[in-house]
Amino acid sequence: MEKITFNTTGTCSKVITFEKDSSNCIHNIKFEGGCNGNLKAIGILCEGMKADEIAAKLKGNLCGNKGTSCADQLAKAVMQ
Repeated sequence: MEKITFNTTGTCSKVITFEKDSSNCIHNIKFEGGCNGNLKAIGILCEGMKADEIAAKLKGNLCGNKGTSCADQLAKAVMQ
């Protein structure tokens, strides 16, 4: 598995780490900073999903007037 670290922009969380397997499925999603309970839930709900499925569900989700969100940043991270 490939371990990926993604530095977020515009969110309370600062870093997202996860692993991507050879089938492009995402595992072990962890956020540093941000809303702890909500971000743990996102990680659990997205566990084992394909990167494009995560991106389709979460891309464009906004937090207030920030123009992005932790979920939106995860969508960007898994597609890189």
